[in-house]
Amino acid sequence: QVQFVESGGGLVQPGGSLTLSCVVSGLTFNSYTMRWFRQAPGKRRELVAEITSDGVGTINTNSAQGRFTISRDNAKNTVYLQMNSLKPEDTAAYVCNALDFTWGVQREYWGHEIQVTVSS
Repeated sequence: QVQFVESGGGLVQPGGSLTLSCVVSGLTFNSYTMRWFRQAPGKRRELVAEITSDGVGTINTNSAQGRFTISRDNAKNTVYLQMNSLKPEDTAAYVCNALDFTWGVQREYWGHEIQVTVSS
């Protein structure tokens, strides 16, 4: 059974920082691409960042480039999203995702949403 444990969300003032963590068990973590999505109220879910199994990270959201960093620790089955210089428009429910596509078979798992609120 695949399980996710997320942490690090909360309320932060504009300009502040947060680091989201997502610990995954029940799968071969180092085989999966890990992704962070977010969904703001009234908006569609968007892919924020992803990191391949061998650690190549990409920030997909233009507004987050230069402010967010994705990383992973395969020894700890954990993926991180470091968020700096946070803005009110970063307010959203963030969720961790694990994706593997091997031998024509796609396996995808979703974690639990974690709220990030940027407000003064």
